[in-house]
Amino acid sequence: MRILKFGGSSVGATEGILNIKKIVEGGERPAIVVVSALRGVTDALIDLAQTAASGNAEATKAGYDNICARHRDYIAQIIPAPRRPRVTEQTEQLLAELQSILHGMYLIRELTPKTADAVVAYGERLSSVIVAALIDGAHHFDARTFIKTRRQGGKHIVDFDQTNRLVCETFKDFQGIAVTGGFISEDAQEGITTNLGRGGSDYTAAIIAAALDAARLEIWTDVDGFMTADPRVIPTAYTIGRLSYGEAMELCNFGAKVVYPPTIYPVCRKNIPIIVKNTFNPEAGGTVISKDAAQSDRPIRGISSVNDMSMVTVSGSAMVGVIGVNRRIFTTLADGGISVFMVAQTASETSTSICMTPADAPRACQLLDSEFAREIADGAMNAAQLLTGMACVAAVGERMKQTPGIAGKLFSVLGRNGISISAVALGALEMNLSFVVERTQLRKTLNVLHDSFFLSEHQELNLFLCGTGTVGGSLLQQIADRREALMRERRLKLNLVGVCGRSHGLFSREGIDPATCLDQLKQSPVPGGVEQMMKEIREMNIFNSVFVDCTASEEAAACYGELLAGNVSVVAANKIAASSAYAYYDTLKQTARERGVKYLFETNVGAGLPIINTINDLRASGDRIERISAVLSGTLNFVFNTLSADVKLSQAVRMAQEQGYSEPDPRIDLSGRDVVRKLVILARESGYRVEAGEVAQELFLPKDFFEGSLEDFWQRLPQLDARFEAERQRLAAEKKRWRFVAEWAEGKGSVGLREYGQGHPFYDLEGSNNILLLTTERYHEYPLLIQGYGAGAAVTAAGVFADIMRVANL
Repeated sequence: MRILKFGGSSVGATEGILNIKKIVEGGERPAIVVVSALRGVTDALIDLAQTAASGNAEATKAGYDNICARHRDYIAQIIPAPRRPRVTEQTEQLLAELQSILHGMYLIRELTPKTADAVVAYGERLSSVIVAALIDGAHHFDARTFIKTRRQGGKHIVDFDQTNRLVCETFKDFQGIAVTGGFISEDAQEGITTNLGRGGSDYTAAIIAAALDAARLEIWTDVDGFMTADPRVIPTAYTIGRLSYGEAMELCNFGAKVVYPPTIYPVCRKNIPIIVKNTFNPEAGGTVISKDAAQSDRPIRGISSVNDMSMVTVSGSAMVGVIGVNRRIFTTLADGGISVFMVAQTASETSTSICMTPADAPRACQLLDSEFAREIADGAMNAAQLLTGMACVAAVGERMKQTPGIAGKLFSVLGRNGISISAVALGALEMNLSFVVERTQLRKTLNVLHDSFFLSEHQELNLFLCGTGTVGGSLLQQIADRREALMRERRLKLNLVGVCGRSHGLFSREGIDPATCLDQLKQSPVPGGVEQMMKEIREMNIFNSVFVDCTASEEAAACYGELLAGNVSVVAANKIAASSAYAYYDTLKQTARERGVKYLFETNVGAGLPIINTINDLRASGDRIERISAVLSGTLNFVFNTLSADVKLSQAVRMAQEQGYSEPDPRIDLSGRDVVRKLVILARESGYRVEAGEVAQELFLPKDFFEGSLEDFWQRLPQLDARFEAERQRLAAEKKRWRFVAEWAEGKGSVGLREYGQGHPFYDLEGSNNILLLTTERYHEYPLLIQGYGAGAAVTAAGVFADIMRVANL
């Protein structure tokens, strides 16, 4: 026997219902088809009943006419002409009954539970008649004749003894195709129409499957099966091929609305597999739920969530060691008809937190405060605390029990992304790790978990790039060139979600193409600037965020503290923050450590050369930096290497500016201020506390050349050409060369112009290259030497790119 259930989304769309016909007629027989009401009809009937009872005749007529029109139009669209009169007669009879009930409610202005159940049943009663008429050779059965309920605790529950007997009797010798409405049932004692609750059509199908010992139960819906997460939140979520009954139950109970939770019990007891398929994509494999589901190669099968909930906490010292406190809590809630779906209790027994719907939470507080009124008055217990605006997330998988440290990893990745957990529940079966977070953090939480536990095909980093000049533009090109290779080789996806220049900004949670973003940026109506970038970062609140600063902006550097405190990693080509006041530098480093994020600035010194990381590695392994001697200005090295009999000082400086080695105002480079900043950063990373003002700065140009306008500087600079040419000739005769050197020794720093002869490592330094000599306790007699390109957009961007990759390796 084949049992198939089709939901409202399948039945209520022309494409869906025609696919139902193909699926059923092309499959095995005998088959029982269980259908829901047309999509939206159940809600419409509930609203219509309330409207009629309120005495609004006009709205009642309009609502009733809409329901009639929808079913009549549907019949005209899908039912073949020869069958149309018969199905029209049946549906018109049902619609007439519905009209009579609504009229009675309108007259007496009352809506009883009994009447509400009768009204809402017409959705499935109508849809099942239509589907039975559409499928060739199908026979219609009224589910109320064999799905029986009894009243218990104010609710209708299935009377399995009667139901199983009647199902078997009804379909004992049946060999064709049966169609029946799900959800609806009948009270076994009173004979009145009842129902199995919202989602009850799945339950109807499961009850029939279990009673008949069916080979399988097929649930046909509008998705390809159970997904690893909600695809509306996580676009990379994919279908789970196989689930155990337990895993499916846990996912359903925590918001995965693919299958109504009670559906699983009847078929699980009989070891009947459930196959979840897509009516609109029947070729897809779907999800198979069974007892012997093959274990996943990952600890977590899927992530589900309850998107809006409240948490009530009962606390107080009187709870410790007292038998019966929890019994009183849950008895009080049960007597009040309040259902809970997660409980967390401290080991000290001083508090119990209970999760429930927002609608039930205020009344739960009132009931609990009344139950514990005496203890609250005595000060032994506190009034119930209500926390609203929360969400509950469940990470589900049978392999979690076999994976040590899974909870630790989960909490670690959440903490690193700034997500605070309010309550945790993990049962002894270790199949479901549930926790409560603020609802505003739900999207971020789901993305973090999906990404971190490799449910996603790729690990994602979400990049916000500030600055689109030469370095920023080069970085975008490098990301575009390497993006596919990184996804293929390292399963790393660099997702550019924000780009900001001075005038325009471009932001998209779904991602921006780095190859074309500069063109898009020019057309963007969104304003640019650091303030706009920070606003977007706060509003997106996206997981695994990285702020990439390719500016020289003080405003951008001032934002690092907020970013790191908000669990956003910072990668900076901008050296202002690391060379500013030591207190700020130290705060940034400490905040990054405390928050578990990265503050990386390798390119602050030596562009892409591995200088800062080398110092960090030496110190981490126990070495101590004793002396630093370095040529760190590619601009000044270019100038002094370019000087010749034919190229004077003023010409060399102009060439450095034109070729992009110097700042637009070259006095910034010629003053040595940039070198001072770099030396301060190296000294700090070497473990020394130093301020920029403590570094001795020896100028090689007269002090007044740094005053006045840039135009005055260019006019006056040729006055120094003769003097520098004479000195150059002297150095050439002595076989020496100028180098602008930064030195740190014995806790003191200085920068200035020095002369070096042949044989010294600095002598042969070419072009705009940088060189660094590190003297340490281990590298004492023969200092460690690092040399290479120290300037240029491409190498600096490559260094920034390398720092981004280091963030990915958190």
